[in-house]
Amino acid sequence: MSGELLPVDRDTFRALLRRQASTVTVVTAVARGTADPSCLGGLAEPVRAGFTATSFTSVSLHPPLVSFCLGVESSSWPVLARAEHVAVHLLAAGQREAARVFATSGIDRFAAYPHWTAGPFGLPLLDGVLGRLLCRVVRRVPAGDHTLVLAEPLALGAGEDGDPLVHHRGGYTTAGTAVPA
Repeated sequence: MSGELLPVDRDTFRALLRRQASTVTVVTAVARGTADPSCLGGLAEPVRAGFTATSFTSVSLHPPLVSFCLGVESSSWPVLARAEHVAVHLLAAGQREAARVFATSGIDRFAAYPHWTAGPFGLPLLDGVLGRLLCRVVRRVPAGDHTLVLAEPLALGAGEDGDPLVHHRGGYTTAGTAVPA
């Protein structure tokens, strides 16, 4: 990619976005019931979902709001589409395994990554994270092949002290040496 401006297509767009470093998070959710029982089981049976997200960002301080995105074709979407609450976990540099497991399709992610406990609203809470936010889902906004989820933090917890896990150029790394702002 040169310094010249190019038309936007899928490949050039993706190549440019790979240059952006993003904090790695895992979002967990629980839902009950659905119009499509094959996705979530019985109507009264709670179903968990969790996925790795690098799109997490703060939106507003007053009121406090955060956001993240999820592809509508994601296996986690049927749960997230109905969930009233989510937990957002900021992963520590040593949690590459959590990021990998929650980014893998076709597996029981909570069995593959057993380092969690059930928290408020039945939300799975991952152990060893830098911090977590328990949020109420405020709005879901369709955005192309994804949905932007706006959520209001209801509670937060600072966890382990350390460096964050960062996604950059298609892989996981750490933040490195901080440069004074």
